[in-house]
Amino acid sequence: MRIALFTETFLPATDGVVTRLRHTVEELGRAGDEVLVVAPRLKGQPHSYAGARVYGVPGVPFPPYPQIHLAPPHPGVGRAVEEFGPDVIHAVNPVALGVGGIYYAWRHEVPLVCSYHTNVAAYARYYGLGSMVGFTRYVTRTLHNRARVNLCTSSATLDYLLEEGIKRVRLWPQGVDSRRFHPDRASREWRERLCGGEPEKRLVLFIGRLAPEKNLEQLAAVPRSLPGTRLAVVGDGPARQSLERAFHGTPTVFTGLLEGEDLASAYASADAFLFPSTTETLGMAMIEALASGLPVVAARSGASGEVVEEGRSGLLYEPGSDASLVAATSRVLGDEELRETLSRGARAAAEERGWEAATRTLRVYYETARETG
Repeated sequence: MRIALFTETFLPATDGVVTRLRHTVEELGRAGDEVLVVAPRLKGQPHSYAGARVYGVPGVPFPPYPQIHLAPPHPGVGRAVEEFGPDVIHAVNPVALGVGGIYYAWRHEVPLVCSYHTNVAAYARYYGLGSMVGFTRYVTRTLHNRARVNLCTSSATLDYLLEEGIKRVRLWPQGVDSRRFHPDRASREWRERLCGGEPEKRLVLFIGRLAPEKNLEQLAAVPRSLPGTRLAVVGDGPARQSLERAFHGTPTVFTGLLEGEDLASAYASADAFLFPSTTETLGMAMIEALASGLPVVAARSGASGEVVEEGRSGLLYEPGSDASLVAATSRVLGDEELRETLSRGARAAAEERGWEAATRTLRVYYETARETG
């Protein structure tokens, strides 16, 4: 197949959507498919990835979150799509550039698949755009209902989309690179760095975008309430400066963005992974933590409840409750037998997920779209 992927974010960005797309492009190439990626043009963006051409479209930074670029389609996009001649167009999280994917699918009578990865309406509240929530929900529903198949990454999100009036919704399974993210990646050097030079202390970890919708301020309750516990925050984003001020005086290390082997070592060198967000449609960082053998302590929400099996791979706490978060974290860190049980369960849970199987299911959805008139 020839697949044109329209996405609002791609390399060199490093969020969960990009992680999924990277592995998807790799697996599609291994299956013999040809891929064109149409994405906002960013500094350092490759011209190709895993055999797929990357067509960068000029855009402008989104003011509340400058790391995100909004790139409206232009005639050059249409020419690139026409020259490529796709069998399927896949619009990933259509907001700006993805709308072009929807348009060119209609114009060239190419089957359209859309996938939903971000609750844009929920995020609008965190960026001072609360008045846009109703309009955002309407636009999301309208755009997605042009697709022959709509994909999402958790059962909770699938139920939400159906309630929103979005049709033809299917589940795109989770995946993880369980070779890269592995307990064997643990390193004394990284533990010392993440613990601020005190590797004998207990170490809890967060990895991800530092953004308002992640509820990261709540994590400060852990090092403040549990003596001898250190917190490491890995990642970058628009909330980093405010978070560093909020965590001032606590034993917390902010590392900035990590990638590749450094990221894998950071995961594997901690004792537990904390995930306070309730706005996730998946939570890729949780799955990478599981693969690294880390028990996950997560806020009880739809997507987290599907990733974390309570008592097997981690514990869930009541969203918004500092006391519940601290109690769950204390239980994991204070009971070595429980922590080892959860660590083994975390790794076993991750081994049940793989990008090859997830992409095999995706290709079935592409074929479904091609067969549906």
